[in-house]
Amino acid sequence: MSGETNLAVLLASMEPLLSAELYVYAVVSEQQLTSLTLNNIFGLVREQEGITVITSLAYAQERGLTYQGDYRCITLNVHSSLEAVGLTAAFATALGEDNISANVVAGYYHDHIFVQNNCADKALCCLQQLSKKHQA
Repeated sequence: MSGETNLAVLLASMEPLLSAELYVYAVVSEQQLTSLTLNNIFGLVREQEGITVITSLAYAQERGLTYQGDYRCITLNVHSSLEAVGLTAAFATALGEDNISANVVAGYYHDHIFVQNNCADKALCCLQQLSKKHQA
């Protein structure tokens, strides 16, 4: 299944779910990456400056990783297509209007939005309201 592409359907059926886990972003070297266990890594991105790893705060502290900030993850439980147009723009705009930063990771099935822990509940409410607005 390739996922939903209709923006109206995507917004109406987002079903955002806020994780209880605290996450951090850390930059590691190739050598550091080999010492981390894959089941503790939510995501990673290779950049020219290093490898960005998204992992739990607890695991980062256990491994002595340097990180900045703490985040919660909101998963949109609709199976969105990687070719869907406008979903990221719609929720980023709504969050931006509430002065909430959104760090988005697109998986094959779902979008995952990392928001600062101190505004996670507000972000969840914002996304729920966006979805309800499109359910009518």
